[in-house]
Amino acid sequence: MTVTLIATFTARPGHRVVVAELIAGFADHVRADPGTLVFEPFTGVDDDHDFVVYERYVDEAAFRAHLADPAGVPFNAALSEHIVGDGSVLRFLDPVR
Repeated sequence: MTVTLIATFTARPGHRVVVAELIAGFADHVRADPGTLVFEPFTGVDDDHDFVVYERYVDEAAFRAHLADPAGVPFNAALSEHIVGDGSVLRFLDPVR
């Protein structure tokens, strides 16, 4: 079964460009993983400091592999310096049928 989620975080004032560059670069890396179906970052229309990343993986194992990817360590460390709070908030989604 696929794993679908959104990750949300807010850039600190004056840090939006750095956060956008970080997430865009990391997105290219994540999209290259064969277990990734979608990894698409967005900013809010009303507040471009708000970021939402729509993520979809082929299954739980692919999602766990994403979490265990060593490239995530420096990305998350760098991101944490530029966002409000302790990190992104993950919200897992189920399809409505």
